[in-house]
Amino acid sequence: MHSPYEPLPTFDEVLLCTPQTTAEQAELFLRRCLSPSSRGEKIYTMLYADELSYEVSARTEALFQCLQHYNNEYHLVILCNCNREHSYIPSVFSQYKVHMVPQRPLAEIQRYLQDHYRVTQPFSSAASVFKDNMCVGIVSSRRAGVGK
Repeated sequence: MHSPYEPLPTFDEVLLCTPQTTAEQAELFLRRCLSPSSRGEKIYTMLYADELSYEVSARTEALFQCLQHYNNEYHLVILCNCNREHSYIPSVFSQYKVHMVPQRPLAEIQRYLQDHYRVTQPFSSAASVFKDNMCVGIVSSRRAGVGK
């Protein structure tokens, strides 16, 4: 986020991990990240990598160890829940751990996201449901299961 004009990550740069994420999905993601043709141009991000099953985590780590020798110009960010730092992926990559503190003020980050998520022509868009014609929104409730 060095410039307000930098784009958000594209769908191929992000893997949202769940306990149901398969080894094949993780493999495709790592191959995109570590292929020599990527040349470090994109920042690949694994979100909630601590939620991967043990089997998928082990296969992901083995593939990473194999593929990283073919490309040393990659950008890979692995985000995990700090309460699950002893699960497989956070443990394996703990030597690279960085405790992240946002480098920009919250207001600047919010403005950047608003600029990128605002629908410019909200004629008949679902974005008209959210505040200020945003195409994303967060719906929450203090009570579970009340039709969100």
